[in-house]
Amino acid sequence: MSKTFFNAVYIFAAILILSVFAFKVFQPIQVLPRMRLAPAFQFTDQDNQPLTSETLRGQFVLYSFTYTHCPAPCYNMTETIKEIQSRLGEVDLGGIPVSFVTISIDPDRDTPEVLKVYGESIGADFTQWKFATTSNKGLLKTIVGAGFETYYEDKGGGNITFDPGYVLVDGWGVVRSEYRYSTEVSDADRILRHLGVLAEEVRNSTGSSKLAYEAAHLFLCYAP
Repeated sequence: MSKTFFNAVYIFAAILILSVFAFKVFQPIQVLPRMRLAPAFQFTDQDNQPLTSETLRGQFVLYSFTYTHCPAPCYNMTETIKEIQSRLGEVDLGGIPVSFVTISIDPDRDTPEVLKVYGESIGADFTQWKFATTSNKGLLKTIVGAGFETYYEDKGGGNITFDPGYVLVDGWGVVRSEYRYSTEVSDADRILRHLGVLAEEVRNSTGSSKLAYEAAHLFLCYAP
């Protein structure tokens, strides 16, 4: 083969390497990581109606984990969700619905009736914010502990210890971000920003733009 051919190959390779380096450094597109599949579940909500992971497909869902007897202020978890809900208009969601699901880790006491009274007491909008659990404690532990990777332990006597936080799941049922109490549980601003990043990816990752978004995932161009 001619020297010209090899020079062309070297130039192409150099351009490709520089392009990859520039993409990684400048990150023209940022995404949220595809962490893992969220667990499948079938719970009962505050209206004694089934709530399943499948009925939530096609929307962004922010999950939280708590129990109604958690001593106030219980890490201000409900206040954070209320703030996010009230500020959704600040984010260009492109028509993608957002739901909030609070899963009780105390099924013995948190019956649907109790969950409904609790939701009403904090002014929750049940059309968008569901409170749910299952009486099957083993299944609940598997879904919350293993599926959502959120620790909790029933110490007995109504005393439950848990790792407060939120898990953000996209419309395909993929976990895209986690927010733990140690640094982020009250950060409504960050969660709202991440909802905007997700919506932008859904809106723009079609056609040729899809390759750019896949590159952002490949090179770990993650939004802070």
